[in-house]
Amino acid sequence: MITSKQMKELERSAMHHGITASELMENAGKQFFQAVRGKFDLKGKNVVIFCGTGNNGGDGLVAARYFADQSHTLVLFFGEKNKLSEDALEKYDLVKSKVNIIQVKERVDLEKFHFQKHLDFIFIDALLGMGINGPLHDPISFGIDYFNSLNGAKIAVDIPSGLDPDTGEVVDKVCHSDLIVTFHDIKCGLEQFQDKTEVVDIGIPK
Repeated sequence: MITSKQMKELERSAMHHGITASELMENAGKQFFQAVRGKFDLKGKNVVIFCGTGNNGGDGLVAARYFADQSHTLVLFFGEKNKLSEDALEKYDLVKSKVNIIQVKERVDLEKFHFQKHLDFIFIDALLGMGINGPLHDPISFGIDYFNSLNGAKIAVDIPSGLDPDTGEVVDKVCHSDLIVTFHDIKCGLEQFQDKTEVVDIGIPK
């Protein structure tokens, strides 16, 4: 198991060895997709990716490119584009020609969505991941509420949003997930969810 501090140190070490943050994000999104494809038949599925403005959202934007080649894919982007990191903005620009990205700023923006119950959905949580820092704020907070209200398979990118990656405590609320695809090593806060967590390699040197 690994703490969030140790994970950040490993990422910095990887960059010191010439692996860029953009490459790690690309690897994370691609390996997440591969893990999901190994668990689910994507044919005929509708994939909806909930993305925040942090690196977790960047991972989700990368994954969206790969899902778009297999399934009908939609990104719900919670927040302001100008808050994306340089690496995440790069991934946003790469995917916007392949996938419909809907910006969500207010709760009322979600009222336009009526997902048809007869369709098969996969909902992906890339809202926050390990980026939690204190109480949740909108639009992430109501994004988690909306994620939990929907019916379909639910998968978390790295860490369910709202879960403390080190203690496993729910800070305020948390995205409920059927599967968690975490990166490099299982985070300490996921110990209680080991039975539904898959670890994937994103190219960080041992």
